[in-house]
Amino acid sequence: MSDPAAVLDDLRSESEELDELVGELSPEQWASPTPAAGWSVAHQIAHLAWTDRAALIAVTDPEGFAAEVETAFAAPDSFVDEGAHEGAALPPAELLARWRAGRDRLQQALREAPAGSRFPWYGPSMSAPSMATARLMETWAHGQDIADALGVTRRPTVRLAQVARIGVRTRDFAFGVHGLTPPAEPFRVELTGPDGELWTYGPEDAAQKVAGPALDFCLLVTQRAHRGDLSLRAQGQDADRWLDIAQAFAGPPGKGREPRGAGA
Repeated sequence: MSDPAAVLDDLRSESEELDELVGELSPEQWASPTPAAGWSVAHQIAHLAWTDRAALIAVTDPEGFAAEVETAFAAPDSFVDEGAHEGAALPPAELLARWRAGRDRLQQALREAPAGSRFPWYGPSMSAPSMATARLMETWAHGQDIADALGVTRRPTVRLAQVARIGVRTRDFAFGVHGLTPPAEPFRVELTGPDGELWTYGPEDAAQKVAGPALDFCLLVTQRAHRGDLSLRAQGQDADRWLDIAQAFAGPPGKGREPRGAGA
């Protein structure tokens, strides 16, 4: 994907949908706990605003972004939480304005970036389309946490194709971050999109396969649901292992979510 326009349009739509969900919340709802331990609805939006700011620095000031990376490496277990806590302490209206302004500035910067540009990140460098896809993935995933906190069921859209794509592409990362050697052969992934269309990745004759609803796959790779609660099927030992460790986001291995009813 060399042209970021399509994924940036999807990112804008995903952000606007989430904005509609949180824009009229009461202060009590902003303080509602989400499935992420210690994070309220405000923490989720604060994290998105914080990450948009970091991405904007990476795009517009790569040398300045090096300082952001140094800060992250100095406190790898706390820097993400610290950014979320700082933003969550703001009045909701101020936090909402910060998120809106920051995501608009990032959108503009990515649309204006010269073709072929690559930007530093906390992991490998990223192209403009990849950066936009990663932001969409995070916006959707943290939006899911907020929806769960508010008891809202969101209607899945074909924008999930962007999340599914990054989930497939991060297969080797997921193995590596767990200290495992990535499988040498490609996998076949077959996902049924919200509109009934079949989304396919990898060779049709691959021995290792994963299949199921696209929504379930996206919930899995963003670690928003436990594998046991999802309708995903694996064929082959390596594919089965992948479904246990899949992770589409940067950083150390995520803790994932407990199965529904755990601890009840």
